[in-house]
Order: sequence, then structure tokens, then C-alpha cells
Amino acid sequence: MGFLFLHLILVLQPESWVSISQVLSSSEPLDVGYRQMYNLQFEDAHRTFQAWQKDHPRDPFAYTSDAAAYLFQEFDRMGVLQSDLFVDDGNFKRRKTVSPDPAVKRKFEEALAQSDQLAEAALQSSPQDSHALFAQVLALGLRSDYLALIQKRDLASLNYMKRAGALAEHLLAVDPQCYDAYLAVGVENYLLGLSTAPVRWVLRLYGAQTNKELGIEKLQLTATKGHYLLPFARLLLAVAALRDQDRGRARELLGGLAREFPQNNLYQKEFARIQ
Repeated sequence: MGFLFLHLILVLQPESWVSISQVLSSSEPLDVGYRQMYNLQFEDAHRTFQAWQKDHPRDPFAYTSDAAAYLFQEFDRMGVLQSDLFVDDGNFKRRKTVSPDPAVKRKFEEALAQSDQLAEAALQSSPQDSHALFAQVLALGLRSDYLALIQKRDLASLNYMKRAGALAEHLLAVDPQCYDAYLAVGVENYLLGLSTAPVRWVLRLYGAQTNKELGIEKLQLTATKGHYLLPFARLLLAVAALRDQDRGRARELLGGLAREFPQNNLYQKEFARIQ
């Protein structure tokens, strides 16, 4: 995750977008939890993820998912995902610092710590366990987002972003169809690819990937073929369309999200704003 400021070059036709309802089912518990999270039903999402933890005590992804719900809960409280912050780079740089909720922060960190422990245990017995690897990739992305978007610690966030991208590359070598993992690779390349040429040169010295075109290619894979992160990828593409002054494209994407997640007032407000 560190998943903002995207740019859409290849315009996909509306019929090429699979319905989110076909991706996140209404019967699989983890899918239900993610639908609740995207609908801003955070307490319900926590209950769903924590019930899964009790039934699957060795599954690291259950804890990573719970941490994601805590992060989105803070995003919602702090207004982090409003498009006007990201359409104008100046607005983002001047964004206000809002104090994190200490109770949510503690639960977020506890969930990630448990996820890390379980993922390491799983990988010790099976080094190519793609489920555990994805839990680690997502955990690194969540930490990167928390540092950048809540604590405004951009350099510390960059370190986690690089680690998430590198681990995602390893995961994709093991399981090329883990389309959610392409988001981490795409974000690193695209965001850092937006930097000026001298900055990109320095970033490459530190091992960061800065190929913007490659980033776009990978990001679109999550938006069209992802699973848990597919709705988030579409939100980012809507922001990208707004940055490109493509209000029609943004309207398509936000309208779809608003229909799929009617209780998410962010989608409703953003869609109404561009009507």
C-alpha cells in the first residue's frame, strides 16, 4: 500500500471491469470482512476478521486484514482519502497533521506484530508459502501508508515501500497470479517515477524502482484482476483520472464504487462532487 497519486494511460472500456460483487463474495468470511471495511463498517469488519482469527489461529493474513481495517478507520476519521488532497500536489504537501488515535494505533501495531510472527513461522516451514508472503507484503504496505499519510514521515515510509516492492517481486516469482501483489510493485515504480530526474537517480542508488510506465502496467493488473485490493485500486485510478482532468472516467469509477459500497460516504461525496 503507499498507494496514492496514480496516472491512468491505458483507458479501459467499462465492460472490461469485472463487478466487485463477483470478486468479493457475500459468503467467504475474509471477503465479507473486506466488503465491510470498504463500506466503512469498521466494527463489523473487526468482528469478522477476529472471528476468522479464532477459527484459523495460524493464519497471518487474518491479522494483517484486521490491521488494514484499523488503518482505513483512521483514514476515514482523518479525511485522508479525500481526492482534493491528491489531485493537487500542493494540497498534499500542505496537509494538516492530525494526531493519531492512540488506541487504534496500538491495536494496529498489535495486529501487525501478530501477523509478522505467524508469517515468519509459516515461512520457516514452507519458504514459498504465497499466503504468508502476501500477508508480509500487505503488512509492509500498511506500515508505509501509516507513516506517510498519518504521521507524515515520508522518508521512513519510503523504506517500507521499497521493502514491500522487493518482497512483492519475490512473491510474484512464486505466484504470478497473486494480482493484489502487483500493486506494491506498481506503486513504488509509479510514485517514485514522478520525481525529477536527479531525484530518481538518487533513489535508484538506494535501490528504489522508478519506472513510471512499468508502474502503471502493474497497477492496472490489480485494478482489473485483483481481489482484496481491487476496490482500493479503482479508487486510486479515479484520483488519477481527476489529476488528468478526465472527469468522465473518474465519474465511471466512483459511480461504480458508490453503487457497490452504498454505506461509504466518501465514494458518495466524491461522486457527487464531479456530477
